[in-house]
Amino acid sequence: MEGTVSANSRLTIATHALTWIGLYQQRGHEVATSEQIATSVNTNPVVIRRLLATLSKAGLVVSRRGAGAGWMLGRDLAAITLLDVYQAIEPGPVFAMHPATPNPGCVVGHGIGPALTTVYDDVEAALRRQLASTTLQDVLQDILKAS
Repeated sequence: MEGTVSANSRLTIATHALTWIGLYQQRGHEVATSEQIATSVNTNPVVIRRLLATLSKAGLVVSRRGAGAGWMLGRDLAAITLLDVYQAIEPGPVFAMHPATPNPGCVVGHGIGPALTTVYDDVEAALRRQLASTTLQDVLQDILKAS
């Protein structure tokens, strides 16, 4: 693997966008445009629109069309956990087994699934617990403390 390959940043970008919208609304604005959010994230507005469309399906944001179009939070920052965001954008498990069944006649091929399933299940449970314990309001408070 090359050193230039980056980890999946969708959770980070989604958290950034939602937290930015929440702060923008707390400062008295009703809706945020994808262009405004993209400026903060430093990405293309199309990337933000696609991500917000996914978050919208989960009820985390609501779009307003027409005059004054833009995006609003679907719930208060304090009512959205990192787990909510994660589940909206990464619906599958963190780790998966082989796409094809390994050779059952091979000792490793036969035992790899059961050996890793327990570990993967434990990692998944720990990840979900950790993400569920942090709200986007917590994230915003940490951001504001640091600045």
